[in-house]
Amino acid sequence: MSRTLFLEIGTEEMPARFVVGACEQLKEKVEKWLGANRISYGEVVSYETPRRFAVMVKDVNEQQEDINEELRGPAKKIAVDENGEWTKAALGFARGKGLTPEDLYLQEVGGVEYVFARKHQAGQPTADLLPQLQELITGLSFPKNMRWGAYDLRFVRPIRWLVALFGTDVIPMEITGIKAGKETQGHRFLGRPVQIEKPEDYVSALAEQYVLVDPAERKQRILAQIKDLETEKGWTVPIDEGLLDEVIHLVEYPTVLYGSFEEEYLEIPQEVLVTSMREHQRYFPVQNDNGDLLPHFITVRNGDERDLATVARGNEKVLRARLSDARFFYQEDQKLKIEDALARLENVVFHEELGTIGDKIRRIQEVATAIGGAAKLSAAETEKLQRAAAISKFDLVTQMVYEFPELQGIMGERYARLAGEDETVARAIFEHYLPRFAGDRLPETNEGAVLSIADKLDTVVGCFAIGIIPTGSQDPYALRRQAAGIVQILLDKQLPISLDVLFETALSILDGKSLLKRDKEEIKKDLYEFFALRLKNLLQEQQVRYDVIDAVLSADATRVTEIVARAQVLMSAVAHENFKGIVESFNRVNNLAQKATSKEVDTSLFETQAERDLWTAFTAAKQEGQELLERQDFARALDRMADLKLSIDAFFDNVMVMVENEKVKANRLALLASIAAFVFQLADFSKIVFA
Repeated sequence: MSRTLFLEIGTEEMPARFVVGACEQLKEKVEKWLGANRISYGEVVSYETPRRFAVMVKDVNEQQEDINEELRGPAKKIAVDENGEWTKAALGFARGKGLTPEDLYLQEVGGVEYVFARKHQAGQPTADLLPQLQELITGLSFPKNMRWGAYDLRFVRPIRWLVALFGTDVIPMEITGIKAGKETQGHRFLGRPVQIEKPEDYVSALAEQYVLVDPAERKQRILAQIKDLETEKGWTVPIDEGLLDEVIHLVEYPTVLYGSFEEEYLEIPQEVLVTSMREHQRYFPVQNDNGDLLPHFITVRNGDERDLATVARGNEKVLRARLSDARFFYQEDQKLKIEDALARLENVVFHEELGTIGDKIRRIQEVATAIGGAAKLSAAETEKLQRAAAISKFDLVTQMVYEFPELQGIMGERYARLAGEDETVARAIFEHYLPRFAGDRLPETNEGAVLSIADKLDTVVGCFAIGIIPTGSQDPYALRRQAAGIVQILLDKQLPISLDVLFETALSILDGKSLLKRDKEEIKKDLYEFFALRLKNLLQEQQVRYDVIDAVLSADATRVTEIVARAQVLMSAVAHENFKGIVESFNRVNNLAQKATSKEVDTSLFETQAERDLWTAFTAAKQEGQELLERQDFARALDRMADLKLSIDAFFDNVMVMVENEKVKANRLALLASIAAFVFQLADFSKIVFA
């Protein structure tokens, strides 16, 4: 027999960004609890709105599964005395398992007799265990918590009602004075309280009270209504998925409406208009077929269609005030000279231990110049890079960026262009912030790419230099994202710059300004480990096997473009059957090579033809293979290395390496060490795993 389990936690309105996480956490914890308590169950469905999160578990067994165990105790020789009676060891075993001496018996395993016992524990009724879910609910954690009244519980928002049902029965529990029952709350203004007699009624009962508990249904309703408006008005509404997801979790019963604003506000840059609508008001902008903004917006009301005109007028009034402010900021910012803005940055603190934004700009200039040289930028590109680096942060003191921080770089590009700066310089100001988030575009210009690396590198290395290193989920300066951005740009632009050069450049500049608060070598070590994780993530996203990732990173984790190329070559190689034999030969060489004290080979000490043949094959392979490695033709380099297999196998078949003659032994080990040093430039083949 089975029933449906249902839990709903009703709260005061939660921030939209907390809703999904709260619901997912409840669902996960309920599933784990059922599994840990040996209670079988079927489909699990979750629901959430700004005022509630709920989970429904179907086909929950009414009884725990029984436990039937066969337990093994001590061997007979210490469990039975000379009179055939159970010893203290046997009796202690029985007592520890909650059994009696009558439950014990002997059984042979591998020729030895042991004490055994069978233990049966009948499962309890599920209904008797379900009140434990109260502790599960109070144990939920959130990004930010609050307390209320005189209660000690910390929760996302004050709990206002609880529904806890097992079939039609209420599960007894009480949290902060709220007893679980069958009553849930409808829409705050349009609905009323409603009794949920059985879990299966939940969705339909709340729909009658203007609450759509399934976020997918709310999303579908919003998109359908927007589509209807597009068709009716001939508009195009670009859907920002992040904004849509937020709006879905701001409303319980969505109704789409539109409003308008004066065309004169279209003189404001489009990015400003869209940001003002999206960030402050949660509005969707409206465009024509050419992608030009129209003086209209779309918003979503938490309610029905009554008095929509009044609601629209209220929204128009609020937006008009926002746009009026934005127009004022835009006009005032154009009066600010770039050099005056840069002077103000001397008083804006970047970090108390790393100086002002002005200090950071000067470091970025030095780093960018060094990277530009390594990237072989032309003289013209270098000149534009230096100017872009010098003014890259000037827009941080504009009124527009102060009001809308997410417009940094965007406004810098526009204001630089209005001030008569070179087009590439203006573009680089925007591009040096890219990528801003996962999946964001990368800089297109060389100047923007180099400047982006320089800015991010200064931040990452500077933070590591003063001891700010991300741990666990703590990364207040977004160093993981910035390091990942450096890796992505190096790969996208195929810049042949090693992490060694980048780290040394940034550290030397910081050291010259007495900003290193830790040992330089320790900082480097931490940086290599930090970037290795970013490289591992990058390769995992490209579906590279874990062992191949370890193999290429163990060989060299400093040249991003080469790492990716080597990983791709190895992924192709491991698909071939003969590659296993090649790797085994390489690893056999490497295992003995570890015992070598030198790589100096004396051919006059060769005693066998197999030694001479291997030396001849190796020197030829190395000469050609080393050139291929330098040209990053890793596929052909691997093929050339693989040609050594036959000579390696013949060597081991005919030559004893660890002979008594120390000179001959050392020479043979040196030969193997030389081969290993050559072959393992491509990858640490010992990391590759074969089934």
